Amino acid sequence: MKMKRYYMPTLREDPQEAEIISHKLLLRSGMIRKSAAGIYSYLPLGYRSIRKVENIVREEMDRMGGYEILMSALQPKEIWEESGRWQTFGPEMFKVKDRNEREFCLGPTAEEYFTTLISGEIKSYKQLPLNIYQIQTKYRDEKRPRFGINRAREFSMKDAYTFDVSPEMMMESYKEMWKAYEKVFNRLGLNYKIVAGDAGAMGGNSSHEFIALSDVGEGVICYCDESGYAATDEKAEVIYKVDESGDEKELELVYTPNCKTIEDVANFLKQDASKCIKAIDLIVAGEPIIVFVPGDRELNMTKLCAYLGIPEHEIEMMDEETIIKIGSSAGYTGPVNLKVRNILDKRVTLMKNTVVGGNKENHHYINCNFGRDFDGEIAEDLLMVQEGDVCPVSGHPLKFARGIEVGNIFQLGTKYSKALNATFLDENGVSQYFWMGSHGIGITRSITAIIEQNNDEKGIIWPIQVAPYHAIVTVVNINDEEQMKLGEKIHDELEAQGVEVMLDDRKERIGVKFNDRDLIGIPLRITVGKKANENIIEFSTRREMENVETTSEDAINKVVEEVRKIK
Repeated sequence: MKMKRYYMPTLREDPQEAEIISHKLLLRSGMIRKSAAGIYSYLPLGYRSIRKVENIVREEMDRMGGYEILMSALQPKEIWEESGRWQTFGPEMFKVKDRNEREFCLGPTAEEYFTTLISGEIKSYKQLPLNIYQIQTKYRDEKRPRFGINRAREFSMKDAYTFDVSPEMMMESYKEMWKAYEKVFNRLGLNYKIVAGDAGAMGGNSSHEFIALSDVGEGVICYCDESGYAATDEKAEVIYKVDESGDEKELELVYTPNCKTIEDVANFLKQDASKCIKAIDLIVAGEPIIVFVPGDRELNMTKLCAYLGIPEHEIEMMDEETIIKIGSSAGYTGPVNLKVRNILDKRVTLMKNTVVGGNKENHHYINCNFGRDFDGEIAEDLLMVQEGDVCPVSGHPLKFARGIEVGNIFQLGTKYSKALNATFLDENGVSQYFWMGSHGIGITRSITAIIEQNNDEKGIIWPIQVAPYHAIVTVVNINDEEQMKLGEKIHDELEAQGVEVMLDDRKERIGVKFNDRDLIGIPLRITVGKKANENIIEFSTRREMENVETTSEDAINKVVEEVRKIK
């Protein structure tokens, strides 16, 4: 490919809107362009890398017995109503109407679509197991699109669905998909961890996430090298020990002026925050609910949603007027004699002689104890994990890291097959619901992760297997006949041997060519300069950036050898 007329609009400066390195470099290198908030166009270089990620995913999916299909991004309202998710999925769903007022959504995911596809088509256990997948555009109306294509409204995703006859076979499919994902992300060259995740809106029995480690990742994971335990911070089990010793003292209402926070009341009463109980005043699907956790910890909203069985968008903070209506005072909510639904983290029930809100302005109770002074629903664990917490398996301190979720696997069980009445006949002729799995890989998000892990101050450093082109031949002076002749010869011979190669034959200053070459990150580089008449060129790699003089034949052989390693 000759660059003279190639569409590659590089930028010299970082775009102001770009927040993270990958976003900056994708824009600067002319690989993407913003169309609207969270919506991007993919230009030639960027789209080539996207297709390479797709092909790696496709190869591993096909290798493990998956069958590729393609379904519409436009999904009818009716199937989402059957599953119960038309209303519960939340405001991230793009909803549209046709000219006849029939409602559709732009698919944010495809559980309903795939389930209705096989319902009635797969009739016997003899046709199972089945693994079908697609690589398609997904749409989610993100409240705050950010980080370029990492959190966009429109993105490319591989979603696969497995259909099995039993929970045991579903688990076998789950394990196979796990192995396939490891192969995919190993081939992409990503540094990643596999962690237990929250099923969230997907539902189901269990899930795992594949997290590419990155300081700019929105997700936080915690892990233990000793035990191998790993989970997202939303999923991680919190080990929180409570001192249960001592006798219960007499409950007492005390004056605590202007003490609306745990910090304020702890300082005023000269108590540790761990001896206080924190109240979180919420409205859940229109119902007032108060959640109580130890005063030195934060509520994990994901765990609360799982306990309540509702999506997070149905939860909002209670306003002051409602707090007064339920018989309390803003900043002083406590569990004593409060006539609303109380949900308690289990550790709260073990605490002795605690400080709680007095449900009266400027007042708190001291020496408050569960069972004697208050009660409520008990949830096993509603706490957010934090630095200093220990592994629930080994007891060693957990390590924390940030990362980008590039893949996930879910055991859906019969959640969707029951909702959509998708059945098959077992070996006894009895109708059974399919046991399903849902498995996704973020194609465009993987591009972000690769760049975040492979860059320097000059630009992108593509791993060769996903680089837009394998090699680039830079001609220093296109007006020099010997240089151009040798550059074209190298280019043509590399192409003939299956190498994807760029020839920089642009009428630009050599500094511009070198800067662009570094910016777009092509892995293997050949520079044709003053020694072209001697058949001597410079060879270097983008990662090492060390120029070595050699013959054109040796350089061609090196490039071909490197490319053959990935084929």
